[in-house]
Amino acid sequence: MTRFESPAQHDDRLLRLPDMARLRRLLPSNLDVAGLASRSVADFVGAINDYLVAAGSPPRRWSLDADRIAGAYGCDRLLRQNGQPVQMFAELSGFFPTRDGWIRTHANYPHHRGRLCLAMGLDDTATAADFAAKVSGLDATDVEDAAWPVGALAVRVREPGEWTPSEGVVVSDHLVDRREATRQPRDRPGGPLSGIRVLDLTRVIAGPVATRSLALLGADVLRVDPPAMPEIAVQHIDTGQGKRSTFIDGKASSGRARLDALLAEADVLVSGYRPGAIEALGLTVPPGLVHATVNAWGEEESWRDRRGFDSLVQAVTGISMIESRSTADERPTPGALPVQALDHSAGYRLAAAVVRALTRQIEHPSGHRISVSLAGVAAELLEARPGVRTTEGAALTNAVVVTHGDVTTARPALAEFADYASIAHPLGTDSPTWV
Repeated sequence: MTRFESPAQHDDRLLRLPDMARLRRLLPSNLDVAGLASRSVADFVGAINDYLVAAGSPPRRWSLDADRIAGAYGCDRLLRQNGQPVQMFAELSGFFPTRDGWIRTHANYPHHRGRLCLAMGLDDTATAADFAAKVSGLDATDVEDAAWPVGALAVRVREPGEWTPSEGVVVSDHLVDRREATRQPRDRPGGPLSGIRVLDLTRVIAGPVATRSLALLGADVLRVDPPAMPEIAVQHIDTGQGKRSTFIDGKASSGRARLDALLAEADVLVSGYRPGAIEALGLTVPPGLVHATVNAWGEEESWRDRRGFDSLVQAVTGISMIESRSTADERPTPGALPVQALDHSAGYRLAAAVVRALTRQIEHPSGHRISVSLAGVAAELLEARPGVRTTEGAALTNAVVVTHGDVTTARPALAEFADYASIAHPLGTDSPTWV
């Protein structure tokens, strides 16, 4: 198991850290979000250099840029379609006051909205005002307890220290098997990971950021979504660059056969579903595969099987109250980090762990099971207190975005790359085969 690499451990000859004063102005917070972001991206480029050296190539020099990192972490706010900003959070996603405190909900997906209304005994057409009126007369714990059994997403906003993961470790990497010889590199021009095949079974932000980062290095990333529940289109536009996208129904026998065929020729499987979901489909994970997973709650016994998102983890771990502000009646209103830093940091951390596993395979062919949790990242962030809030803020430069047609997106966090290899392919439009 490994923690974040300390910035003090980097090689000054190969890595120049960003202007931290500016990064803190770009990511103002009561917690050290800027430090978390810097460490996460630095860990990723450190892993790239380890891989290059193991593969017989010289390491690269990297210069981390505060604006590019902040832009990548806040990519949802920079996204434009036809010049207009995109609203990522739905009407029933947010903080709502209850009789004794607050809840945080997540209902961006239509099925999550439906389940949330079901949990509260409301019609599917309920407005935010309807929902607020309903929960205002309930205790926060009662709302949380009603949500989980029906698959709805609503948590009680907790004070710091009420709920903490049993370990603050972010990444666990378990050697799962050995094999006599690894697959030979494929002859494809491109970046350091040319010839590496990545099967991407992730959604939302953390997993897609990880696989987008692997695609940036030249990996062939094939994202698979179930046809009955595809990703939100604008969310995929924001994190799907450099990948291909296809639909496969993993619950059907033909779909499982297709996934097994893809897995048989893959080097890496990245999944973002709850623990046990891949196994429940009956898929065959080949020996020697790097299987990387990202989840919300880690291995907490009573939470590991629950659905979760960055915003919910912030609420449960006390981050929302650390970021709170007082209202006129002196009642603290929960707040949020300036960006979805748990998601993005988990993504870069997972990508780094995958690259390091591939590095170890060069000399010692073996399979690896890697796991990253948003709760673990939250624990690391909370350990870095006290905070360093900067009130004046700062504006990003225009150089952090790029426009293709009617879509404007953030450039990669790594300033050495002007752009991703391609814009996000429309969902489900690629063949379910490897290049």
